[in-house]
Amino acid sequence: MRTTTISKGGQLSIPADVRHRWGTRQVVIEDRGGMLLVRPVPVDPIAAAIGSLAGRRPDTDESRALLREEAAADDVKRSRR
Repeated sequence: MRTTTISKGGQLSIPADVRHRWGTRQVVIEDRGGMLLVRPVPVDPIAAAIGSLAGRRPDTDESRALLREEAAADDVKRSRR
């Protein structure tokens, strides 16, 4: 873990070895309440996303069955109110 100082202009310095390891010049900063999350933004987001959805996906019948189950569960919740 490293610490850094926030400049008067609100800038942070990210150490060179960390910047080079991630290979990017842009980051996303998320305020998570008790912490800040700094994530690198890929230079080519399309290339970074390729393969992220790989794997088995439900077929049409399975998707429809899941939607019917969710709708039925919602109906049960509504009827209990």
